[in-house]
Amino acid sequence: MVNNRLNISAYEGVPPAEVGNGRSRIRSGPLYGVTDVLALLAQGDNKTNLWTRKCIQDVERLAFDVADVRELLRQALTKGEYINSEWCVQKPTGPWAACDSYRLLRDEWNDNAYKHLRYEYYVKFAIAKTGKLLLLVSCHLSQ
Repeated sequence: MVNNRLNISAYEGVPPAEVGNGRSRIRSGPLYGVTDVLALLAQGDNKTNLWTRKCIQDVERLAFDVADVRELLRQALTKGEYINSEWCVQKPTGPWAACDSYRLLRDEWNDNAYKHLRYEYYVKFAIAKTGKLLLLVSCHLSQ
C-alpha cells in the first residue's frame, strides 16, 4: 500500500508507515476534549463531514441525516463510553486522521417488535487540522 502519510487531523502525531487494514492504534487518548467536540457540534451541520465512503453508506443504512449523526455523537460523548484512539486512512492512498472511538447504548422504539429495544452504536471521529470541522469516520450499529 502506498502511504502518503498526510495527517489532516488536529492531533500532532505522524501516521504509521505501514498498516494492513487502514488503521493503527494510538496509545494515548482520548485525543480530543469533549468540550471542543461539543462546541463544534453546536455550530451546526456545516461543521460536520462524513469523511469516509463507509461512513456515508452506514449513515444512509441507518436513514440518518447529518443532524441525526451530530446528535448521536453528542450523546456518545456525554452518555457513552470512550473505546480507543487510532489512525484511520480515508482511502488506500488517501490522507490520515487520528480518531477517537465511542460506544453508545440507546433505547429506541422498534416498529417491527412493537417495543423499545436497546441499540449499541459505534462512532469514530477526528477534528480537522484547522480545528473548525469534525470528520466522521464511522457511525454504525455494533457489528
